[in-house]
Amino acid sequence: MDFLKQIRLPSYLVVFLFLSVFDFAQAQEPVYKPESGKFGGQLILSTTSDPKSFNPILAKETSTTAVTGLIFEGLTRTNGITQEVEPNLATGWQISKDGKEFTFFLRKEVYWSDEEPFTSDDVVFTFNDLIYNPNVPNSARDIFTVEGKQFKVEKIDNYTVKFSLPTVFAPFLMSMSQEILPRHKLARAVKEGKFNFTWGTDAAVEEVTGTGPFRLTKYLPGETVVLDRNPRYWKKDSQYRRLPYLDKVVFVIIQSPDVTLLKFLEGEIDYYGLRGQDYPILKPKEKQKNFTVYNTGPSFGSDFLVFNLNPDINPQTKQPFFDEKKLKWFSNLEFRRAIAHALDKKKMIEIVLNGLGFPQDGPTSPSSGFFYNPDVVRYGFDLGKAKMILRDAGFIDRNNDGIIEDHQGRRVEFNLFTNAGNTERIQIAGIVRKDLENLGIKANFLPLEFNNLVTKLDSTYDWDAIIIGLTGGIEPHFGKNVWHSSGHLHMWHPRQKTPQTECEKRVDTIFDQAVQELDRNKRKVLYDEWQKIISQDLPVIYTVISASIFAVRNKFGNLYPTSFGGAFHNIEEIFIKDNYHLRK
Repeated sequence: MDFLKQIRLPSYLVVFLFLSVFDFAQAQEPVYKPESGKFGGQLILSTTSDPKSFNPILAKETSTTAVTGLIFEGLTRTNGITQEVEPNLATGWQISKDGKEFTFFLRKEVYWSDEEPFTSDDVVFTFNDLIYNPNVPNSARDIFTVEGKQFKVEKIDNYTVKFSLPTVFAPFLMSMSQEILPRHKLARAVKEGKFNFTWGTDAAVEEVTGTGPFRLTKYLPGETVVLDRNPRYWKKDSQYRRLPYLDKVVFVIIQSPDVTLLKFLEGEIDYYGLRGQDYPILKPKEKQKNFTVYNTGPSFGSDFLVFNLNPDINPQTKQPFFDEKKLKWFSNLEFRRAIAHALDKKKMIEIVLNGLGFPQDGPTSPSSGFFYNPDVVRYGFDLGKAKMILRDAGFIDRNNDGIIEDHQGRRVEFNLFTNAGNTERIQIAGIVRKDLENLGIKANFLPLEFNNLVTKLDSTYDWDAIIIGLTGGIEPHFGKNVWHSSGHLHMWHPRQKTPQTECEKRVDTIFDQAVQELDRNKRKVLYDEWQKIISQDLPVIYTVISASIFAVRNKFGNLYPTSFGGAFHNIEEIFIKDNYHLRK
């Protein structure tokens, strides 16, 4: 979910309280004055998992999008500092008086990394043949569909494309950051029905073709992903030199955060996203190890506990995807309310985040700004209340064995998964397991490799409960693939033909109405209601939100970290400063 300068009163309040206790380098609304840099060198990053693919249309996980985001681009981009929409592959656009037609004028100096020209055929192909292709599973289709209606995308000439919308679509320009893919490389795969298997991790690296600042040159499973400078990248610096400055971006695959921390301290990687427990280790070493720890406020993402609510039948086996007795437990709102009251978020913040976090009760972060609703239902930690709710709902320890049973006398026991390698989630899962044990619920905890976990969520549906997270942003509509009942990432019951519950029906209506509302204040009223509904109906039960804290080696020029953009939102302009030796 890639999610206009906005007022951030709730965010400022939280950040002010946070900074009054902790001392960090600040990265709030920097003045952006990029220098002319020098060419060469590399940025070395880490990732906990191999990418699942190099195909951005099919991607649903950050292990893939972290890589593809440097290879592919959209017609527009959102500035990482100002949050304003800017021209990118398009030089500009015209909007009709009724706000339903957008005509984009494409850059004529853009080439794909295989030196073929970028044209309007690529834009039309990306939308009509990929995003709107019912045989291509993708989350973008959820975003670019309003009340079941798709956009009409047509070529005017080689460098002009027109989008005709079925209705007003408020975040349209921001949504045009959608990656464009090359028709000349992929049309045949679509025609032959092979696109869903194209540009997988077994693809020849030279086949993966983008317009972005970098191109894929090497992938060693379990080891590294290497991106080289795209010599045909269209963007230039103030001296008309072709960007990017860096020669390479290297992703080192390290499953253990502890090993990642060690490699950062040893100078083997250039960026490290801090866990709460890492702060007292890293902060005192800033000068000695020549790096800076940045705080950019509450993170945009979220972490939560989600139960499987999928009643569908597996078309292959003709059996339900999910255990019917567990489905009855999890579908009971009172059961989920009891769980919400049993989660000790204060302990999670103190123990797991080292005090560097905040309790979360709704689907947006305070850093989201204007659309953040602080007035959601909050579930304080109260085991007594949780036990009373369960007892009133018929969940009682009937045989005094320490485990509660349902009306039919069946033990309330289920499997709890999270992704192996994410030590914070594993620790939170341990606290959740203990909290559930105190309620008389037995949770069998098992960490899984991240891509395996994603496969269970969006393909096989064979899971009970999962602790996982989502990225976030400033535009709620870009989470439609999660919140709309038909969405591919509506993980508790995905791809519904009609909404299963009244709450889901109302959320569907909210997202369909809000995207057509140009009055920002009226959109906020709708999105405030959505956040309230999620906190009441609890399709997911939120845990805690961490502070966005990361450490970056002091070797880079033009580094302007922000909460919205992160450390490297302007990666094409980042360079190695003179006092650092380049490593080949």
